[in-house]
Amino acid sequence: MTETVEDRTDIAADIESVPELLAHALRIEEDAEERYLSLAEQMETHHNHEIARLFRWFAGHEAEHAQEIRERMACMPLPDIKPWDYKWQGAESPEAVDYAEVRYTISVREALELALAAEKRAFDFFGRIAAVAKDPEMRRWAAEFAEEEAEHVRLVEKEIARLGPEAPAPVEDPDPPNEPL
Repeated sequence: MTETVEDRTDIAADIESVPELLAHALRIEEDAEERYLSLAEQMETHHNHEIARLFRWFAGHEAEHAQEIRERMACMPLPDIKPWDYKWQGAESPEAVDYAEVRYTISVREALELALAAEKRAFDFFGRIAAVAKDPEMRRWAAEFAEEEAEHVRLVEKEIARLGPEAPAPVEDPDPPNEPL
């Protein structure tokens, strides 16, 4: 089944309150932090230390955002949402980098492009909520989160631009698989 803009908007419209929005925002940041830390550990295991540092850097940014959200909502009780009840497309939160897209020989450019796609998904998620929310306070919060994600998009795009137009040589596989003849 092909997803349409209307399908995605309907899911965004299902978030009905500021506490529910904040619970989603917090989960997005926590999931992204966890995923980047997990990927960093994988990269360290495979001695791709440059990418491990990059993923840890991203995890740090996500942790800061999660902490900011926790501080801002300290006086507000949040709903207890089960993992399967979050209102986003698919099983994973929008900002989580897909494990299937990461190889242990990933280049800096490829890692940055994965991060860029994740940031754009989070931006789109909050932007859709800001566009359809009936509650003005919820629209304000969603727009603010969308702007934070837009800033992340610009930051990652700047890092990609610093790499220049030439694609770096692929990372050499120090232990290629043995394939039968």
